[in-house]
Formats: sequence, C-alpha cells, structure tokens
Amino acid sequence: MFDFDGTILDTEQSVYQSWAELWQEQGVELSRRHWQGIIGTDAGFDPWIELERAVGVSLDPALQDRRRDRRDELQATYVPRDGVVTWLEEARRLGLPVAVASSSPIEWVQGHLRRLGLDGFFVTLVCRDESTPAKPDPTSYRLACRRLGARPCWSVAVDDSPHGVDAAVTAGLYTIALPHGLTADLDLSRADVVTASLAGLRLADAVAAARARPPQT
Repeated sequence: MFDFDGTILDTEQSVYQSWAELWQEQGVELSRRHWQGIIGTDAGFDPWIELERAVGVSLDPALQDRRRDRRDELQATYVPRDGVVTWLEEARRLGLPVAVASSSPIEWVQGHLRRLGLDGFFVTLVCRDESTPAKPDPTSYRLACRRLGARPCWSVAVDDSPHGVDAAVTAGLYTIALPHGLTADLDLSRADVVTASLAGLRLADAVAAARARPPQT
C-alpha cells in the first residue's frame, strides 16, 4: 500500500512552495513548520481563505490560477521517488497486488499516475472522499486491504508523514516511513522502518519482515 503525495511523487514540496510564494507576495509568511502540521491529512486549513484573512481583503481569483500554474510548473520536472518504480515492478513479478491509500482526492492521484505511466501497477486507489476520511484515520489503509483481499498484518505500507504512519500502524500494517525534505525532521518513530529511499530496500524483504512479526491482537 502506497501513500501518494510525498511518497510516490514529491508533490508536497511543489504545493507548499507555490503557496509560500503567493503568501510572500502578499507580505505574509507561510511557515514551513505550520505547513508540516497538515501534510498527509485534511486539517481544514485552506491556504487561500487564511491568506485573505491575513491580508484583510478579498484577493483576485486570478492569483489562485497563477498559483496552480506555478505548482504545475514545478511538478512537471518531478519524477517518482527513488526506488518506487523498482518496488512496483518487483510487486508485479512477485504477483503482489498494490494499492494507493491517500488523503488526496482520487482525481488528483489518478491524473498524476496516468501522467507518469504508473496507473497500470495499481489494483485500486483508495482516496479521501465523503465516506473515506483523511489520515490519521486508518480507514484508507483498512479499505485498501479489504479491496486487495489482504491481511493487514501481512501487508506493507509506505508513507511519508506522521499522519500517514499513524494511519498505517493503527490499521495493523508493517509500516515504512519514507520522509522527504518537508517531513525528515518530524516524528516518524511509530514506523517499523524509516528510510530516505526505497532504493536500498527490497520489497520481498519488507513482506518477509511483515510476516515474521508476532500475531497481531
């Protein structure tokens, strides 16, 4: 089970940078520390509404369009994180089904996977919607396991944020934390493994470690 944002593709940096630049143009700081608190979840924080509140006026909606263009400009240069494609290919060779469990809307996740040519690797996408809450609620990981017919205790989750790690651990999955520049200094200690890259790990070893754990109660 893969998280998407920040895990498969480091969209977190481009989204934060595009918002931070817009805030700075309006004379307001969007701190890195504040942004870290909402990574991997839906905290009810709307950067546009909060910026309008901070400056005390309604802003031109064209600024929001320009901000999205800037985000997309940054993301156009991004490729999947190191080791991700190798893991997906290994899962295919081993006959292991793979899912996405994400706090983002399905349209966002699907669009990026198609653009990257990775959509064919995934059996199902479990994304935030009216019935599936954002992490740290464990529903997305539990639902992904049910859709794959997988036992959570024998399954492996890869996630980049404390919210995501908490969701995966609570759901009972063997959890690998894959931090990036915005989450490397956060507490990911609940994960079974913390690594800066999947390139140095084998999926088969992670699955074996999951199955070697004591029975979950």
